[in-house]
Amino acid sequence: MIDCPSCESTMIVKNGINATGKKNYRGKKCGRQFVLDPLISPVSDETKAIIDRLLLERISLAGMARVVHVSESWLQDYVRGCIGTHRYR
Repeated sequence: MIDCPSCESTMIVKNGINATGKKNYRGKKCGRQFVLDPLISPVSDETKAIIDRLLLERISLAGMARVVHVSESWLQDYVRGCIGTHRYR
């Protein structure tokens, strides 16, 4: 049986396919969409700590994204989240 990774409910439905051809599922309780065995894993806390240190240097976001192997759009969203929580003010 498949469980939702967010709410751990077994009440899920199929929700089409993603760009790589994997089946999408959606949790009925929480509405979270997910795939089984994703090709891209979440960014680790260790990588986020490195990014936090690099943000204090004068390095471009494109350069940081290349060094830590994350997408520029993910990095931009992460930086916006850090500024929104006043971590770098």
